[in-house]
Amino acid sequence: MAALLAMPVSVLAQATTAVIEKQAREGSERETAKAHELDTVIVSATRRSEPLKDVPLSVSVMSQEELDAKGVVGYEGLAYETPGVILNRASANFNNFTARGIATNGYGAGLQSTVAIYIDELPISANGNSTILDPSLYDVERVEFLRGPQGTLFGSGSLAGALRILTHAPDPNVFEGSALVDLGVTGSGALRQRYNAMLNIPLAEDTMALRVVGFSRNEDGYIDNVGTGVKNANSLKSWGGRATLLWEPTDRLSAQMRLSREESTPEDSSLVNPDLGKDKRRSDRPDKFTGTMTNYNLTLGYQFDGVKLTSSSTWSDYKALFNVDLAGTYNQALAFALDGPGENRTFVQEVRLVSDTDGPLDWVLGGFHYKRDRDVFFGYRSNEQYLAQSGITGLPDEYYLRYHTYDVTREQALFGQLTWHFSDDVWATAGVRYGSIQAQGFTREGGYSSDYLTLAYYCSFYGVCGLPVTITPVEAATGAKARETGPSYRVSASWRPVPSITTYAAVATGFRAPVVNARAGSASTMDPDDLIIPYGADSDKLTNYELGLKGRWLDGRMAANFALYYIDWSDIQVQANRVSDQVQFATNIGGAYSRGLEFELMAMPAMGWTLALNGAFNQARVDRLTPAEAAMSGAVKDARLSGPKFSGSATANYSFDLPRNAQGNASLAVAHVGAYPNAFPHVPGQPGVVSPTFDYTQAHTVVNASVAAAFGTTTVGLYVENLFDDRSVNYVHPEAFIDGRYGVVRPRTVGVRVGYTF
Repeated sequence: MAALLAMPVSVLAQATTAVIEKQAREGSERETAKAHELDTVIVSATRRSEPLKDVPLSVSVMSQEELDAKGVVGYEGLAYETPGVILNRASANFNNFTARGIATNGYGAGLQSTVAIYIDELPISANGNSTILDPSLYDVERVEFLRGPQGTLFGSGSLAGALRILTHAPDPNVFEGSALVDLGVTGSGALRQRYNAMLNIPLAEDTMALRVVGFSRNEDGYIDNVGTGVKNANSLKSWGGRATLLWEPTDRLSAQMRLSREESTPEDSSLVNPDLGKDKRRSDRPDKFTGTMTNYNLTLGYQFDGVKLTSSSTWSDYKALFNVDLAGTYNQALAFALDGPGENRTFVQEVRLVSDTDGPLDWVLGGFHYKRDRDVFFGYRSNEQYLAQSGITGLPDEYYLRYHTYDVTREQALFGQLTWHFSDDVWATAGVRYGSIQAQGFTREGGYSSDYLTLAYYCSFYGVCGLPVTITPVEAATGAKARETGPSYRVSASWRPVPSITTYAAVATGFRAPVVNARAGSASTMDPDDLIIPYGADSDKLTNYELGLKGRWLDGRMAANFALYYIDWSDIQVQANRVSDQVQFATNIGGAYSRGLEFELMAMPAMGWTLALNGAFNQARVDRLTPAEAAMSGAVKDARLSGPKFSGSATANYSFDLPRNAQGNASLAVAHVGAYPNAFPHVPGQPGVVSPTFDYTQAHTVVNASVAAAFGTTTVGLYVENLFDDRSVNYVHPEAFIDGRYGVVRPRTVGVRVGYTF
């Protein structure tokens, strides 16, 4: 210490300056690397790997590091980070994404989602209803959200976009592992536990490796069910994992086998009835939307001279349970519920040839086959207490209607895409997909129906009780076969006026599969004058016109993406309910438009700082509608579609040095979603009658903050989600049959994350 004090001031100053300069150089190198990474993000949105800045699409990308830093483990966080996208989330495993306002409501029962969801090569959103498993987002390579129709390369269901979850492949050259523990407290004391782990094991140097991932989530609920008497009823337990084996015997040949399984069991719905009080709901039994998905995939690749062949075969089995109390239709005055277990068995085969990118012409050529068998066991029930109270007799058990339906959906397609580079700065792309989709529904023999609802109605509202039911057997039936054949296409032109800016103009189309109604032709037993269920709905079609700009400046330290679009949506598939007995069916109505602007801005203004701002302005309305279509669907001319006029988010992130070579990071994120209608305003079948279930979500703003420190292989972080405890309504169920129809923003959650890598 004395020697230090005896040093000349100039020497001490020189030494201090040297240290500062060294730290500045190291910091600058880190920032340059980050800027370079921002400038060279690689995506495979066009079925080939290429820089994001050169892709003539509106695409948002999140890496695993970004997902971990922001605590994104499922769908909820993805929508906030993606301009023009919202998540309609009634409860766990009950999700639908909306992009660019292309949705008539947030439920879409019996319809494909307008946004396709892919886990690697498997389209999990094609199951035709809203009970879609929440997948784990741990150890993924990246998540890509492609906005606008993607029918050419991703087929039916990608009407308004495609979400791609791309998992990590094994690495034969590295033994590595990671773990992430997330412990938090939601609201006044609901414990949230999330555990994740990964292990990558080389089995043969340079040629073979195994990668194993596992996760478990145990989250206490925060909503009380006054009907069942259970507090904190909406608890969630979820677990799963995947194992991937990679074998690369030569530089040209590769084989990858993957097995994954996820099981998610929410104990009750998260929908509430505000009339009962804060965070209260009511049902006679827990409403459940559980799912178990098991996937098997074999991907083969061979690198020929100048072209790569990829074959992907996926087998999937998805078991779902849909139990819901329907008595809200009658203000809980009688017992009326549905237990609907179902199973989807899916096979997907895709073969692609992708050219190497060392010439003026790039091309992709492929074939696609999809087959899904879907069984649903419908059991509409009363309950023992109500049967005893009403004196209704003659049922074999508490179920008054049982029937078993199954449907088969097949899709085959050939697709191709060509890109011609006129020069390094001008190129054009043309793609087409020609496919055939057919769907057919069947009813198996062995069920029965009854006049229970009529008797229960008379008993509960007119006091005429004690009557026996009349039971009618359900006969086997074969539904009409729906088939659609035709092309979808995409054309674009790209121009790079200066090295830092890429512009593009594009026209693209998308479509959804036709839908067959399981009870086509049936009349209502409660009101013979009510609607006759139509046979189904034809494919709807969408054309998107888009102008885009992607710019990078200051060696990648500033970036901006803009997309301006106009969408024409025709023959819209809609889901409606028959008024008297709430039977759901699908049909088509005229058309709508959607127009808007999306933007993403990123900047690194100073050492350690990263700023991001994204948002979307949208206007989407019905513009073509006949009186008959209005009566059938409840729509009206100029009705808004189910998307906000504005949504967006802003993030500020600061990285800084800590003692002993540790690294610190602090971030603040603000996300805002505007209000939007939950459905069309009128009652289907009753023109001019405003639906009692028509409502708007509430505009809401969610603020998240975190601070973390990395000490070598260990990272420790503190976080708070929904800092100001915004409890706005972010989802309104469009149908009348449930008592609680409102989803609310999750309460404030405070927690700690600990990560470890080796």
